Amino acid sequence: MTVAPAAERFKRAEWASAFRNVEHELSAVPVKPSRGTVPAELLGTLYRNGPGRLERAGQRVHHPFDGDGMITALRFDAGGVSLTNRFVRTAGWQAEEAAGKVLYRGVFGSQKPGGRLANAFDLRLKNIANTGVIRLGDQLLALWEAAEPHALDPHSLDTHGICLLGGVLKKGEAFSAHPRFDPGHHDRPRMVTFGVNTGPRSTIRLMEFATEDDAAAGIKAGDLLDDRRDTFGGFAFLHDFAITPNWAVFLQNAVDFNPLPFVLGEKGAAQCLRSNPNGQAKFWLIPRDSGAFAGQAPRIIDAPDGFVFHHLNAWEEGSDVVVDSIYYSDFPSIGPDVDFAAVDFDLIPEGLLEQCRIHLDRGAVETTRLSERCCEFAMVNPEREGLPCRFAWMAAAARKQGNDPLQVIKKLNLSTGEHQIWSAAPHGFVSEPLMVPRPGASSEDDGWILELVWNGARDGSDLVILDASDLRELAVLELPLAIPHGLHGSWVAAG
Repeated sequence: MTVAPAAERFKRAEWASAFRNVEHELSAVPVKPSRGTVPAELLGTLYRNGPGRLERAGQRVHHPFDGDGMITALRFDAGGVSLTNRFVRTAGWQAEEAAGKVLYRGVFGSQKPGGRLANAFDLRLKNIANTGVIRLGDQLLALWEAAEPHALDPHSLDTHGICLLGGVLKKGEAFSAHPRFDPGHHDRPRMVTFGVNTGPRSTIRLMEFATEDDAAAGIKAGDLLDDRRDTFGGFAFLHDFAITPNWAVFLQNAVDFNPLPFVLGEKGAAQCLRSNPNGQAKFWLIPRDSGAFAGQAPRIIDAPDGFVFHHLNAWEEGSDVVVDSIYYSDFPSIGPDVDFAAVDFDLIPEGLLEQCRIHLDRGAVETTRLSERCCEFAMVNPEREGLPCRFAWMAAAARKQGNDPLQVIKKLNLSTGEHQIWSAAPHGFVSEPLMVPRPGASSEDDGWILELVWNGARDGSDLVILDASDLRELAVLELPLAIPHGLHGSWVAAG
């Protein structure tokens, strides 16, 4: 098979043009569709997080993941759609704003000016609050998994400061940027999340929080409901996990961490990770305290080779736990001498959706490839989190095989393999799709897909609304803000 050169498959300059500083903070600016109509039943707020400052005093970050976090809120109400955006006023952001220069190193390789001598033995990590954003109780939380969350006003997006969740967290304690939302498998809806303290042995703190007030039970949204700690052998690099009604499922990738280049100022901490070809990946299954196996010890089972950032979903079938994940053949790192905007997509592994059936009764795993198209940021209907699903939606490459920037949204029937595609190519580049169920819907795919697209043709960002059932385009809103390629978001329904 002949593969077209990258220059013919997509326009690199248009993809790379999204890597820029956000220059404006807007407040409730009305946004009208340039095509189509916004569904009248779509009422609530779409929140997105991602790096909004990628350069300071002429020095660009080595990797976009090191950029300062910026929250975008798109509000849908009876009067239409409006946009607000704010940088998260972290201590590091404020210090660098005041100094007018870079003061901190980045986890993914960004360095302070001055070379190795200026960076050696400076092990401070700037909490950049750039990865996830969720509503918990009356606060909006900007998340970065290596430290505690920042609380923001859900409406103005003004930063309130570091949030320790009423004393649940200690200062500086890790708190995942990728929580999972249990729609109500047991007594009530919950947010399930974790923090990890890693090293030669790694400890996972699994926490469950109420997401709704329950006056009769004396519970408020944001209250801690369950809390447990488990320690495992080996170094853990954990960004995501999956939940079922009874289990929290973690995948310990087979990676090694040599901190010496980080300590000596040569690399960022994440650049010191390497896949260990002689290692053994493990599934760590922790019993949820709200489930049937509360208080029992975790189950540890050998996992397939490969590297996983994100899981799609997990569920239980008898004594089996099934988990769908996006697998890479190796850890996709960007070395110190590589410009992220010039990365060769043909030389780095693509993410492929695979299913692992974990047989708890005999400690074995069977693996099935679900799709050959490069993909990322996959999700199911949030009301089916932790349960068997028919459908998944994901960002994917335009070509059927091989690694490329993400330019299409794919809907996949997980049972039959049938799929549908909505394409932003050749000029558009997609990010994480969010599936919003229609209020009162009875069908799993009845709702909408909200998708933030970088439009390289007009050098700006579009919000695209798709029908979740067939990916039919319902509306396109050209945003008055150029938003860099982002990370994770969430939807909060009105009311």
